[in-house]
Amino acid sequence: MGGTADFNFVPVCFRTLFFYVLYCFQDTGGNCNVAVKAPKGTKDVLPQESYKWQYIENLVRKITALAGYREIRTPIFEHTELFLRGVGDTTDIVQKEMYTFNDKGNRSITLRPEGTAGVVRAFLEGGLPSNAQPTKMYYLSAPVFRYEKPQSGRLREHHQFGVEVFGAPDASIDAEVINIALTLLNELGLENLRLNINSIGCEKCRPRYNELLREYLHGHADKLCEACNERMDRNPLRALDCKEEGCRMVVKSAPLMIDHLCEECSAHFKALKKYLDALGIEYAVNPFIVRGLDYYTKTVFEIISNSIGAQGTVCGGGRYDKLMKQVGGPELPGIGFGMGIERLLLVMENEGIKIERPALTDVFLCTHGHQARLRAAQLVRDLRCAGVKADMDHCARSIKAQFKYADKIGAKFVGVIGETELADGTVVLKTMKTGEERVVVQSEIKELI
Repeated sequence: MGGTADFNFVPVCFRTLFFYVLYCFQDTGGNCNVAVKAPKGTKDVLPQESYKWQYIENLVRKITALAGYREIRTPIFEHTELFLRGVGDTTDIVQKEMYTFNDKGNRSITLRPEGTAGVVRAFLEGGLPSNAQPTKMYYLSAPVFRYEKPQSGRLREHHQFGVEVFGAPDASIDAEVINIALTLLNELGLENLRLNINSIGCEKCRPRYNELLREYLHGHADKLCEACNERMDRNPLRALDCKEEGCRMVVKSAPLMIDHLCEECSAHFKALKKYLDALGIEYAVNPFIVRGLDYYTKTVFEIISNSIGAQGTVCGGGRYDKLMKQVGGPELPGIGFGMGIERLLLVMENEGIKIERPALTDVFLCTHGHQARLRAAQLVRDLRCAGVKADMDHCARSIKAQFKYADKIGAKFVGVIGETELADGTVVLKTMKTGEERVVVQSEIKELI
């Protein structure tokens, strides 16, 4: 068969490979060494680093379990409407940072930009409002996506640990949530932390305050950035959190929400301070904390570290008593926080805090000969079943090369099985740290280790 039509008979996989090679040569001038890289703002967690994440995750599970929290896992993407209604259309997240696209059914879908809205949706869809309240939940190493300029401790895909509590109106739960965050940070060995708290009012007192703030900002509009001018009428509170120097100078003299709280919000804030005092938690009132999400009411807080420069917030959260109703559910109060794992690891690194790397292998079996390899495979299986980290050579190396490999992976013990050991059912066991060798019965290895 000849001619171009015959190319259709070539299997699809080979045709795909052919066109890929052709593309490489056309696009790179004949150099087909095209590296595939991770997208900007994302980062791989390689095996030699993942133990640090696991250490934090295990500590999170321990601390939250002691307080009666259970894990929740929600989808990485949601319908865009959830975030428009929940997060707020005046936030930077919604206006600038969301990864939004239409799927093949022409539905608007958004990659999760924060954790709370999805947890609220799951809480409602799962029928949990009918359960005994409060409901305490946490999510762990949940991927969060925001299109922003990548910088130290801030990626376009990062991972969060967060807690959410629904159905608890008392300020005691505010203090508990804050205490959980501080307990984790303290147990990780972090120092030089500051807790800042504020109250941003509720639907009763905030409208009047917004009018006062709006009036003040209009009088200084020429000094405000474009974004603050655009959202001044819809959500003037955002100006208090703006990082632009001109805006920061203007809001220094602005009226403060904390001076215009209603009786209920004022009583709640006083109660929070009393609970924090009772728990021995030091704090400072910062009237300029508003957080970057529109759903917050009453309590907002941030935990600041001096170890990561200007971007010093390692944990932030607050109360959102109206969010449940905003997304179509009953009026149930809520409170929670989010903490970035990458940022947390960066703070630990900057403070010189080391997480001990766990041993990859307790015992590595070196073998000589095919029958010895078969016996080693059996012993490795038995040792693993007994809870011992065990491995053997899978590359047909020489005895010398096997020892060298065992040393590189940090094996505590190396066992040697040759013809003699195979015949009498023993292993020459070497303690790598001391160099001590002894002959042991194969069935006794696990007890000795």
